[in-house]
Amino acid sequence: MNLNIFEQTAKSTLLEIQAFFSLAGRAVVRIFRRPYYYREFSTQFDKVGVGSLFIICLTGLFTGMVMALQALIQLKPFAATSYVGGMVAVTMVKELGPVLSSLMVAGRVGSSITAELGTMVVTEQVDAMRVEGTDIVKRLVSSRLKAMLLAMPLLAIVTDAVSLLGGYLIAVGYDINLLMYWKSLTQFMVFQDLIEGVAKPFVFGFIITMISCYAGLNTRGGAEGVGSAAKGAVVLSSVLILVTDFFLTKIFIVFR
Repeated sequence: MNLNIFEQTAKSTLLEIQAFFSLAGRAVVRIFRRPYYYREFSTQFDKVGVGSLFIICLTGLFTGMVMALQALIQLKPFAATSYVGGMVAVTMVKELGPVLSSLMVAGRVGSSITAELGTMVVTEQVDAMRVEGTDIVKRLVSSRLKAMLLAMPLLAIVTDAVSLLGGYLIAVGYDINLLMYWKSLTQFMVFQDLIEGVAKPFVFGFIITMISCYAGLNTRGGAEGVGSAAKGAVVLSSVLILVTDFFLTKIFIVFR
């Protein structure tokens, strides 16, 4: 009996994974096919990018300030406080900037995408679009995927820039001038660090969008099902972002 339950669970999980990757593959392919739904894309980009700027800036500012404060405390006994800018930069650009901005977007935008698509499913709007001959994946998934893939690297860059500003605001209190702060950046960072800081949020954006869209399009159970789908999408996206970050970091270290 227990064996049958295990087999059914394993089979159901594998089918879910297959369906997810099938949706992801169709969404990626349809990005390059007409019609491009420019209005839908611009609307989604506004929601993902412009709408997330405030929370992204707030996150980056205070994270940079905390990082600088902790670094200065550790460096002060060694008279090496001039290196605080480089420590903040390398930590934020390579790790915290992409991860924190993606987690914020997963909570704010990922849940919104799931709830929006889930509501369309339970109110049979998606079925009506299919009857009209509309390509659901093209219009509802690919447009959101394009917007997220473009917005996430930009949001990560904004997070990094604001965090460096926050770090400098703290460093000023320790008699570190702007020139000293700026020079320390180049001492700690190389060009590959910048590539890593942009590549990671690109991957994270793909994860957020596809999990949210898949959960939304497979919503069942009315309003309660929409809430459960949104919650599950945010949790799964957040966990996969952290797990994927580890493997991406390992890959970049190998090819460094």
